[in-house]
Amino acid sequence: MSWHPDWAGVLTGQPLQWIISGFLTTLYVSVVSSLLASGLVVLLLALRLGGQRVGRAFVAAYVSIFRNTPLLVQLFFWYFAAYGALPQRWRFYIGDNHPWATLPGNVAWLTPEFLCAAWGLTLFTAAFLLEEVQSGLNAIPKGQSEAAISQGFSDWQRLRSVLLPQAVTNAWQPIAGQYLNLMKLSSLATGIGFSELTYQVSQIESYNAHAFEGFAVGTGLYLLLGLILGGLLTWLGPKRPAKKRQQPRIAGLTQEASAEGHHGV
Repeated sequence: MSWHPDWAGVLTGQPLQWIISGFLTTLYVSVVSSLLASGLVVLLLALRLGGQRVGRAFVAAYVSIFRNTPLLVQLFFWYFAAYGALPQRWRFYIGDNHPWATLPGNVAWLTPEFLCAAWGLTLFTAAFLLEEVQSGLNAIPKGQSEAAISQGFSDWQRLRSVLLPQAVTNAWQPIAGQYLNLMKLSSLATGIGFSELTYQVSQIESYNAHAFEGFAVGTGLYLLLGLILGGLLTWLGPKRPAKKRQQPRIAGLTQEASAEGHHGV
């Protein structure tokens, strides 16, 4: 007895609505977390480059903690421990129904799952983004920073106007890779009941036993989203200025010597 995939079981009716909702939820949480992580990286860089020992120690501890603990464990902590420690009135308000807190596609963002997933992904990704940007900073000649200081730039002006633009340009490819990793790692939020794409696809298996078709569609959507985001990051990202090819100095000296010899003759 041969088996044939039944794509209608996942591309129609309730399963299709689940897939669309999960796809949009994954997209929204990825965009929100990417923006928050980018802003957090700027603050951490300012602390690290500010010259204060306390600030550098805080950033070092932050990076060590979030880079060396599993993301799933962090999500469990934020959802089951940190969120549960909030005042009861706050938790009741967040858990209530808020029509104004709904994104296009009927995706609610003011929920414990969305907030904890976005918060956890933000803190985790920022620790990795920070080190990528730092590698870009390390590639900048020290003369750039010294020139900014000599011109009277403050630490914040030096970071914003001189160092950060060059650092992002130097390390844009690994930075873009971290943003893509954030999108893929959002699938771990299914562990806290967050209804992103993986969670919604998993529902199809218990709904009509179309596990193969459901996860095949889910995998294809992750691939599609990754390609689109990767293309956008490459297109919108900073471009390195084209380097002009210069004639080797040795060849130039040889030509000068030949010209002098010719005139001497």
